[in-house]
Amino acid sequence: MMKNKKISMKNFKIPMLGRPKNDSPLIQFTKLFIDENRRISFLRHTNEIGDCISSNKFLPSFECAGPRKKIFFNPKQINCGIVTCGGLCPGINNVIRAIVYESYEVYGVRKVYGFRYGYKGIVKENNILPVLLDTEMVNDIHKKGGTILGSSRGPQDVGKIVDYLNTLGISILFAIGGDGTLRGAADIVTEISKRGLDVSLIGIPKTIDNDISFIEKTFGFETAVEESMRVIQSAHVESKGAENGIGLVKLMGRDSGFIAAQATLANTDVNFCLVPEFQFRLEGKNGLLAMLENRLRRRKHAVIVVAEGAGQNLITKKQRKDASGNIIHEDIGIFLKNKITEYFKQKNFPFSTKYIDPSYVIRSQPANACDSQFCLQMGQNAVHAGMSGRTNMLIGYWNQHYTHVPISLAISERKKIVPESTLWQTTLSVTEQGKHR
Repeated sequence: MMKNKKISMKNFKIPMLGRPKNDSPLIQFTKLFIDENRRISFLRHTNEIGDCISSNKFLPSFECAGPRKKIFFNPKQINCGIVTCGGLCPGINNVIRAIVYESYEVYGVRKVYGFRYGYKGIVKENNILPVLLDTEMVNDIHKKGGTILGSSRGPQDVGKIVDYLNTLGISILFAIGGDGTLRGAADIVTEISKRGLDVSLIGIPKTIDNDISFIEKTFGFETAVEESMRVIQSAHVESKGAENGIGLVKLMGRDSGFIAAQATLANTDVNFCLVPEFQFRLEGKNGLLAMLENRLRRRKHAVIVVAEGAGQNLITKKQRKDASGNIIHEDIGIFLKNKITEYFKQKNFPFSTKYIDPSYVIRSQPANACDSQFCLQMGQNAVHAGMSGRTNMLIGYWNQHYTHVPISLAISERKKIVPESTLWQTTLSVTEQGKHR
């Protein structure tokens, strides 16, 4: 799902604040500690691993996440902070809850501050007071969608952020967010290093699009696919309820179409799946409109799923960017609806289009069972990593294991669907467009 670019041991190295000297409080009730030599292979296939071994090349691998016997910080002497940035995603509250419980109940830290409205809340001059979190406050938040801390986009003055962290005595900052959040986190780490401070920054990747590299999946993604499948089912019912009915569903996916593709496979009533990774044509014999007409003449109904970032090449407008520097995509759903309407009206062909955009409804959902369990372990492993003195990293998931991923590696490229992947080839095989390649 990503380019296999040249990588070295340096790319996988996790920075440390210093040598861990303190005994972990977990020694009292568990024997499950991670050996520092235990690593998770980045390569998946035996032929790739064999080639590395036979040619004495570096075998790329991640540190394994989990508790260490020796930790860097004395938990009873430190404060922690949590910040949530970017768009909403199922499971954010679950991660907050896991961090708070692990910090207080397992490690016994002094305080856990919750910074409100993203990085904006870590600049004292913005006058947004942090929340002092405790276990009672977060006890039921995992049952709700959104984030109790609020969120925002866009960069802030990293010097002022580090000033405020220092003022509050924050030793570990947990940053929950996507690509933009992680880039901001890397800048904060740079400023911390310049000042020679012992402050750890641990990222928990949050992107509903599942588009962060070197991570198999991010929390909220499975919930999004599950909710999207229900919407597609409704679109299918609507399409069959009218002569030449068309169910058009726009799903999340700014630059990567994983939700659209996996929701299509979860509900094989989809006839056309359009994602940002692959351009498509509207006009011509094998264009979308002609293929849609052919489908309607044969079966009298059709379902189209389109990711929000798909087909942007067809919409000629001046490029705009949001506060995080992301390109603001034009509304491909409305664009397609209008083009479909124009096409069939010109042909005097009877049709009925039902357009559904459930994006914000899905983003605000509570996490499902799978994501809830995933969020718990992401939060717990983030605390373990911070206490051990690691920094400038995020918690990942690879080959069925939780891992430590350097932020620089995670933001080096965006994860996208590749043409030869099983995911995309299967998507093509179950949709109408696969017959016209």
